Amino acid sequence: MNDAPTEPDSAGSGSLPLSRNKSFLCFAVLRFTNSAALQMLNVAVGWQIYEMTGNPLDLGFVGLAQFAPVLALFLVAGVISDRFSRRMIAIVTNLVHAATAVLFLAYAFSGGQSALPIFALLVVHGAARSFFQPTANALLANIVPRDRFAAAIAASSSVLKAGFMVGPALGGILIAVIGLWVYLVVAIGFAIAGLAAIPIVVGTTRRVTQRIDLQTILGGFTFINEKKILLGAITLDLLAVLFSGIMGMLPVFAKDILHVGPEGLGIMRTTPAVGSLIVGLLLTRIPAARHMGPTLFISTIILGASTIAFSLSTVFWFSVLMLAIWGGTDMLSVYVRQTIMQLATPDEMRGRVNSVSSVAINASNELGDFRAGLMAAWITTVPAVLVGGAVTIVVTGLWWRLFPDLRNVDRVSDL
Repeated sequence: MNDAPTEPDSAGSGSLPLSRNKSFLCFAVLRFTNSAALQMLNVAVGWQIYEMTGNPLDLGFVGLAQFAPVLALFLVAGVISDRFSRRMIAIVTNLVHAATAVLFLAYAFSGGQSALPIFALLVVHGAARSFFQPTANALLANIVPRDRFAAAIAASSSVLKAGFMVGPALGGILIAVIGLWVYLVVAIGFAIAGLAAIPIVVGTTRRVTQRIDLQTILGGFTFINEKKILLGAITLDLLAVLFSGIMGMLPVFAKDILHVGPEGLGIMRTTPAVGSLIVGLLLTRIPAARHMGPTLFISTIILGASTIAFSLSTVFWFSVLMLAIWGGTDMLSVYVRQTIMQLATPDEMRGRVNSVSSVAINASNELGDFRAGLMAAWITTVPAVLVGGAVTIVVTGLWWRLFPDLRNVDRVSDL
């Protein structure tokens, strides 16, 4: 099951440009179709749940149902990613996603009116994500050489955000046209993602070979705690996503505040990815990134400010503009954080470090939705989103003082 050394370097493609690296192109297809299917699923589930119950707290539980298995499994997922074939993990987890989408479709047409089976399926879906996300992040470093890695991060993130852009818009349109048959399209998307991973060739890798014990399982935590730059970057993103998360509340804004229906919801969910894609494409044009630490902090402040502005808007076009800015600044923080994390971590540790990061970044999106849903049930939706944006700005200022090494990072060579 281990990825055998098959190429002369860690990327297996020498100095080939990314456009000629076949493994990277397959990886790009994997990331695009997975992210697009994931976003279509989120739109469909959010709309179905809110139509079924009309309770914004249930939208929070949608996030919690996906976060809980990630929290329970991320340590195991990290060890598995460091010990076994990352390519095979990517294949299997996407096929599990596809099967889960088929079960969503079956329940949608069963006539069931309880949200509990939907939450149960989201738990299964979240469990598969807990293995896929850290594996995919670590896999990229195995197929792209170090001297092209910053560009690969920008290109990969752009592809990911393109999926985030296409998925919600397509999901909203499909819901309006074919209803919950959208789950079948989701299943096909995940199946394509799994198939795209099959041709990927992984270069020379180092795997965990020692006996799996508590020290091995907790190795990601230990490494991050010792690397203060990583600790600062990951925890800053964790708190920013936790408090500035607004995606789970978009059905409320679409239906009750902006009155734009499922089509408007699809546009709103797409817009952050549009902003991210524009910024990502610009980043691919930068030959050598500078001022990476300050960029991370500035982008997080703008993230909080755009969250506040979005919460106060009652005009659709202005809300869309704020979501675009929100997405663009999120791309900047992802670019800096992923570059720092992958290049400052040895390959045999990447799975475990990325698993910890996946809880802080990927799963905390769902936890952030739960936070917003819980606060919305308490103080209503608009104040809940506004307070989250304000807390994001305060936390960023505090982290600026607590992690001077992070704010002083300039170039990739500093790592």
